[in-house]
This record gives sequence, structure tokens and C-alpha cells, in this order.
Amino acid sequence: MRFLYTPVIPPFGGAGQNESVIADLMAELGSRGGERVSAEGFEDPAPLVYVMATGGTERTLLDLQARRSVFRAGEPVVLVAHPGNNSLPASLEVLARLQQDGVPGRIVFVRGPQDEAGLATLEAAIADVTVRMRLLDTRVGLVGEPSDWLVASSPDADVVRETWGPTVIAIGMDELEAEIDAVSADTVEAGVASLSGDSTGCVEPTPGDLADVARVTSAMEALVERYDLDAVSLRCFDLLVSRETTGCFALSALTDAGVMAGCEGDLVSTVGMLWANLLTGELPWMANPSELDETADTLKLAHCTIARGMLERYRLRSHFESGQGVGIQGDLPLGPVTVLRIGGAEMEALWLAEGEIVARGDAENLCRTQVDIALTDGAVSDLLHTPLGNHIVMIRGHHAAHLADWWDTML
Repeated sequence: MRFLYTPVIPPFGGAGQNESVIADLMAELGSRGGERVSAEGFEDPAPLVYVMATGGTERTLLDLQARRSVFRAGEPVVLVAHPGNNSLPASLEVLARLQQDGVPGRIVFVRGPQDEAGLATLEAAIADVTVRMRLLDTRVGLVGEPSDWLVASSPDADVVRETWGPTVIAIGMDELEAEIDAVSADTVEAGVASLSGDSTGCVEPTPGDLADVARVTSAMEALVERYDLDAVSLRCFDLLVSRETTGCFALSALTDAGVMAGCEGDLVSTVGMLWANLLTGELPWMANPSELDETADTLKLAHCTIARGMLERYRLRSHFESGQGVGIQGDLPLGPVTVLRIGGAEMEALWLAEGEIVARGDAENLCRTQVDIALTDGAVSDLLHTPLGNHIVMIRGHHAAHLADWWDTML
């Protein structure tokens, strides 16, 4: 991991008031990928760590941070404090001021060059900063408008940019339609093979249905390449009206390929998918909360699209609501999961919980892929009392503590 560090020393000298007190710590940072820089090197985009050598450094740090923000606006501040020389008191004071000014950040307490736990925490903080800066550089495509029923999940592009960082690229449905019409027969044949090759069966879809979704998949891939997108959300139900087909497989294939893809033009959930993926490396699933039990603290999720990389097996079904096109009925492995929902007028709220997938379903009155989750941390009652919107994002594994820590200190 390459990162930058700079020692923060006070303007006055004297015993115990210079960078010699952190010489061994800086040497250890260098052995772990750190490169020392002065303010003249602050244009380097690598994450920057401030090592608070002593007390009396608060104003110096503010001046350094002002210089850094010219080149890396929005970068969270990471301060390294150590046990001696009033390093920690200075760090507490200056981070309090930065937070008053709306600058996010965190203090990492490292006892010395042999403090493996502290240094591991520092490396995790640097990785978290990297995720924040990647979000600021991200491009999210919105193909069509958000679906009409997403009355609480249709933020302006400016809100997405100002709160979370990504730039929203508006793409018309007419452009997608033109791309669909331009897909070659050979591409369709290869797409059908990809779609059906690993499935355990095909129930309702016809060969024509498979060809249609292969065209949609190729067209969406072309838009992703044209606009250099990191994530995308599609007003997919319009395809049911215009072409009697679905985007379910296209969104599945894109997510498997590393382009986080959400349905129904839901930018909020797509940003949630992107964030969860960047922070944990896990593939995300965007799904409907179809049923819950407050007493048992259980939640049923269901949707007709999911990244096949999350599944043990899958078969091809029709899209549930319409009976048209191709949906994915997949079996997720049982085990630990994290579920989340971003919301609020400024996308400033978060619901977060952990649990276990305890069962998979095949009910015919729900979207095709279904799981029952028993929460172990968090409450499904929150969804009833203070809902943030419809779709829930799920990732495998227990990551709530990491997500919450990032949310508190990096946004």
C-alpha cells in the first residue's frame, strides 16, 4: 500500500518538541509503503497521513491541511498520535476543529513501531480514505429516469455528488434502444450461451426471450464502455413496455464484471451497492424487503436479478411482476450477511444490520431469488418506524462495524 506521511512539528524548538521523537515510527511507516513528503509534495494523489509529533502542532496542522485540500478536496484527515510529548491532546483538539469545519477524519493511536495492532488500524484507515477518494472519482450512469414509484429514492444528481461524491451521467432510454437495435447476431448467440451455460434449467423463457435479454446486456455493456461508468442504474420496467423484455440479466452480468448495477433507476441503492463493494470487496445484492417479523427479528428479501457470482446455482425464470423476459432464480449460500439502506433527503441517513441467511425460498408470489435473514445485530422494526425507502442492499459476511466506522469518520 503506497501512502504519504508528513511529520507535524510545532514552530518552536526545544527538547521533546521536534520530529526526533517520532523517528522510529516514521521509519516503520516507510517500511510499510509510506513516503515522506513536505507541503511541496501535496499534489501527489496517494492518501496522506499526518504524524502528530508533539503538542503545540494544532495550528501547523490546520495550515498543512489547507494546503492539501487545494489538491485533494474532500479527502478525510488521518492523524497518527503516539503516547508521548502531548501528541494525543494535540490530535484531539485539532480534529475537533476540523470536524467543526465539516472536514471528516479520524485519529489512529499508535504506541510505537512495534504496535502491530495500531499499525494495522492505520493501514485500515488509509484503505478507507482510498475508498472515499474513489467515490469522488466515480461515474454512475442513470439510464432513463428513476421509476415513478421511487418517491423517496430519486435524489438530484447534485445531492449524490455533494454527499457521496459520484458524478451522475444521464443517459436517455432512446440511446439504449438504439444500442439494442445495433447488436449483431453473433453477439446475441454468444450472450445466450453465457446466460444459459451455467444455469440448472430454464422454466418460462423461450429462445426468443433469451435472445432479447442478450441484446439488452450487450447494449448496456456498450453504454458502460462509452461513458466510462463505474456503476449504473436502469429504468428497467420501460423495457417491458417497449420490447417485452427485461434488464435483469444485464444488471447481473455487469455487477459480476465489477460495474455495480441497480434496477429501476434507484440511484440511492446503486450508490449503496458501490460503497459496500468498494469497502468490503463483496458483491452486493439489491432486493425488496418482502416480509418481516418484528418479534423474531427476521427479514425476507427477494428480487429477480442478482450477480451470479454470489450464487451456488441458478435457473432461468420469467420476470415475476410481468411474466416476461428472463429473471434469475438463484440459491444464495446460507451464512452471515450484512444489510443496509441509505436514505434521507440528502442521502445522509443509514440503516445497517447484520444477520444470517437461514433459508432460501421459491414462493411463486415473490420475485425469483429469495432469502430469509435472521438479524443478530440491528432491528427490522426500524424499517417500519423510520423507513428510508424500499430497496435493501445485502452483502455476504459481517461488515457492519467497518461500514459504520467509515460512515462516522469518512463521509
